[in-house]
Amino acid sequence: MNLSDFEKTNYSGLYVSKVAHPTFGKKYIARFQHERKRYVKVLGYTKKDNLTKKSALNLMQKFKDSIVIQEKKEKIEVKPNNDNICDNEKLEKIQEENKFLKSLLGDFETLDSEVIKDGVQKLYDAEELKQYQIELIKLQNYLENENKRMIILFEGRDASGKGGAIRRITRYMNNKHYRVVALGKPTETQKNQWFLQRYIEHFPTGGEIVLFDRSWYNRAMVEPIFGFCTEEEYEIFMEDVVNFEQDLVRQGMVLIKLYFSVSKDEQKRRFDRRINDPLRQWKFSEVDMQAQDLWTEFSDKKYEMLRRTNSRSAPWHIVRSDDKHKARLEAVKIILNSIDYDGRNYALDFQPNEKINISVQKELMQMRKSQNY
Repeated sequence: MNLSDFEKTNYSGLYVSKVAHPTFGKKYIARFQHERKRYVKVLGYTKKDNLTKKSALNLMQKFKDSIVIQEKKEKIEVKPNNDNICDNEKLEKIQEENKFLKSLLGDFETLDSEVIKDGVQKLYDAEELKQYQIELIKLQNYLENENKRMIILFEGRDASGKGGAIRRITRYMNNKHYRVVALGKPTETQKNQWFLQRYIEHFPTGGEIVLFDRSWYNRAMVEPIFGFCTEEEYEIFMEDVVNFEQDLVRQGMVLIKLYFSVSKDEQKRRFDRRINDPLRQWKFSEVDMQAQDLWTEFSDKKYEMLRRTNSRSAPWHIVRSDDKHKARLEAVKIILNSIDYDGRNYALDFQPNEKINISVQKELMQMRKSQNY
């Protein structure tokens, strides 16, 4: 097997043939080094075995796992004499651990290893987030007791993770004291009203939190791109919105503006998953189909929105959302840090992760260099 006939994929150790066989298609091979030994294995063909890059990666991972397991077996030598009591104890401990893990995982051998890894990681993520969700309940109780009002805006491109973040934030909250608002297209009556009027109708009362899944900032990004508003209406909004938000804050409203910033490649990956996953296909819309093609247009409007509507009284919080869990955790921290509520658990880390929680200035500087976000 001549390695020059193959080219690297974007996964370490996975190679694909440069030329496709007329009948079998392209060949995938695994080639890697472990414990100073080199391993090479033909994984299969694209046509003959219906092999994709993802399934080839899974086969390579299983091959690697089998090598590691085999080496562990070879290293464990059980000898029934007093000199190997420690080895026997280690083996018994490993066997007990394996038995316990199997009792938890059940018939795990029928599942894809990536599915298992993803599921286990979600458990760790949920446990980490749970401590902060307890703090959200404390914050909600404080707002109720003090009769304070809070608005949280969730903005970002399609598939940036807004909906998932809202679900995690509200999961354990008292549903009597929060509302999630996701407005559809305006009616003919609303089109002839003041633009902000239909949003004001949903504003919170004392002790209540309202979470807007997309907000009045539709006029800053979506509407001008798709021609749902005129250039004059766009400019009027951009000129007036800062004063509008300053008035809200001055009258005691706690206003939090979150922008979930997803990269172009990650957005495409999430769209592809929506298209191919029957459980997610309902999420994919006609607007989503145009999101990648209109990436540059959205970037231009995003840049102007952040530049012109970021203010001291109502600043934007940029949350890099390629990693969903870290983005959700950071969004929760931003909310908790917005108000000094009673009973805060200071043992938790409330400091922002500067790789995820990006300042507006840093985001704008990055966008001037590249429009990947």
